[in-house]
Amino acid sequence: FYAGSTLFTLLNHTKERVTMAKVTLENFYSNLVTQHEEREMRQQKLEKVMDEEGLPDEEKRLRRSEHARKETEFLRLKRTRLGLDDFESLKVIGRGAFGEVRLVQKKDTGHVYAMKILRKADMLEKEQVGHIRAERDILVQADSLWVVKMFYSFQDKQNLYLLMEFLPGGDMMTLLMKKDTLTEEETQFYVAETVLAIDSIHQLGFIHRDIKPDNLLLDSKGHVKLSDFGLCTGLKKAHRTEFYRNMSHSLSNDFTSQNMNSKRKAETWKRNRRQLAFSTVGTPDYIAPEVFMQTGYNKLCDWWSLGVIMYEMLIGYPPFCSDTPQETYKKVMNWKETLVFPPEVPISDRAKHLILRFCCEADHRIGAAGVEEIKRNPFFEGVDYDHIRERPAAIPIEIKSIDDTSNFDEFPESDILQPAEARLSQSAPYSPLSIYDKTTTNNKQYSVLTLFVVMYRLEVSSPAFH
Repeated sequence: FYAGSTLFTLLNHTKERVTMAKVTLENFYSNLVTQHEEREMRQQKLEKVMDEEGLPDEEKRLRRSEHARKETEFLRLKRTRLGLDDFESLKVIGRGAFGEVRLVQKKDTGHVYAMKILRKADMLEKEQVGHIRAERDILVQADSLWVVKMFYSFQDKQNLYLLMEFLPGGDMMTLLMKKDTLTEEETQFYVAETVLAIDSIHQLGFIHRDIKPDNLLLDSKGHVKLSDFGLCTGLKKAHRTEFYRNMSHSLSNDFTSQNMNSKRKAETWKRNRRQLAFSTVGTPDYIAPEVFMQTGYNKLCDWWSLGVIMYEMLIGYPPFCSDTPQETYKKVMNWKETLVFPPEVPISDRAKHLILRFCCEADHRIGAAGVEEIKRNPFFEGVDYDHIRERPAAIPIEIKSIDDTSNFDEFPESDILQPAEARLSQSAPYSPLSIYDKTTTNNKQYSVLTLFVVMYRLEVSSPAFH
């Protein structure tokens, strides 16, 4: 039995390695073909421009020579292998379940980037490798004003690193937590820009599936850009129906029994929101019900999420917020009874109508006939979609320098950039908190993990243990 089990494991391991090699080779040659086609297109564009300008032959020769020099430099930069030593870490500006985001500066150029650092061990444990690959591929393919740009990516033994443009405006979650509510004019601006951002990825053939205020970033002028594409090819375990259905404690189905007014709800939401953003569980507040059901969904699920965000902007909290993610999930699944508007926070009929057109059955949801159906909605009357990004943002962003982080929360330094052995040796005796999120475990799991750490320390410190 043991031999058969070992053989089966080896066969699976070999199969995985073969698949990885196949994907690597396919991507390598696909990228070569794409690069060649892009280079040809740039050359043709140059020739066309020179013909239109009617340049003499000598001027054309100089232009071609300069173009060839730039192409060579471009290829040289693409071949450059970057590493952590090429960047100086300035400050931690974000932290999540699988790593953190740091503001960094490239040592040779002085350019500032947002470095997303992801722990390999955590991603393997939580089965997130496919999601991270998807995110990297989408960031590479998406060349849009509405999507965060990625410039570099590399890895070492402990972490993966994605180098993206730094957007000093922070994110929509932070903005909403600073303000009780937004005006309808402000809401119109941010929802309209998010409509264009979501549509830009839909045109690329992607569904985001995780539209929420945390993933709506603001650039230096206060305009919206989409980020975090980790769910574009699948669902996290914490976003599956079974995650909430199999909870050991029972939950009430009486959704009318919560007598909190809108002010208390907003206070409770803001108190819990940051913790949910950083946990592995997350919050299902913005996820469409058909995504949980897994009976089939399409890009319309992103418009549901936008409706929830619009509600939060105007009311001060999302429509399904509860004390626990499990209760929120049940509210989302029973949205026909739970999606209500508090009378003490009046909003216009136009705003209410659009929210209900976003948050409804997928078959009747606005956007099913195309994005123009959304743009024509009366709530967006007066919006100049063609020039909205050129106009001043609804809420101006004050930026003092290229590395200004005043629109981000303060985070303590961490040991994520240290080797795993160093992190373990510096942690508190027998404390698993540095390698596991205690908030997602019960006491039994916590005790078992503590025992594991004790055994690991004995193994690495005592030759007799071997």
